[in-house]
Amino acid sequence: MSILDISGVTKRFGGLAAVSDLSFSVKHGEIVALLGPNGSGKTTMINMISGALVPSNGQIRFQGDDIAGRAPDRIARAGIARTFQLVRILPSLSLIENVVVPAAFGRRRLWGDEALRHAASCLDRVGLKARCDLRAADLTYIDQKRLELARALSAEPQLLLLDEWLAGLNPAELQEGIALIRSLTHDGISILMVEHIMEAVRALCPRTVVMAAGRKIADGPTADVLSQPEVIAAYLGEAAHA
Repeated sequence: MSILDISGVTKRFGGLAAVSDLSFSVKHGEIVALLGPNGSGKTTMINMISGALVPSNGQIRFQGDDIAGRAPDRIARAGIARTFQLVRILPSLSLIENVVVPAAFGRRRLWGDEALRHAASCLDRVGLKARCDLRAADLTYIDQKRLELARALSAEPQLLLLDEWLAGLNPAELQEGIALIRSLTHDGISILMVEHIMEAVRALCPRTVVMAAGRKIADGPTADVLSQPEVIAAYLGEAAHA
């Protein structure tokens, strides 16, 4: 059973097709990598799934319902959360206040003490509970990324969209991040992740979809996909392949 089905999705900006007739699916509990060179349409696809953009054509089905064109808040309440390439937090609020906000507007619409307990649990999950009263603007960049993940988890998503969340982590933090993402599937969360760190893709994603110039050029087991000459030529390069 698939939690997400992308069928023939196209997104045009004037005469430019940023995504062209793209189809793929994500199964319940699966971690799928969405790869491609810069400008291949990956983030545009994430933006359409999350409601930031409306497809020009095609269907985006989440748990059987076509969500293409729905408002982002309705999609979030349905059970989809995301992170961004450029971190989006509420810098003037404390960490706990940052995480309470999506709890209040998420699937269960938590409030009061229940929302605070839930937010604290999400901060604990990413290693920030001890600093819950700190102002978000005072965090390092890496910890701001942890906070953004806690905010996404606070909405209790069934599908999590990660847009280069592991970028910028040092080697030790990368291993912690990989372990954290892997643990999310134990909670039943399905994950679609845009990522450029091949170590993480190989460690986390049994399956990989590759885009180039807005089109899908590969979809299958990660080891097989990363060894395909077309994929290497489009994106990875011989050094990454080795």
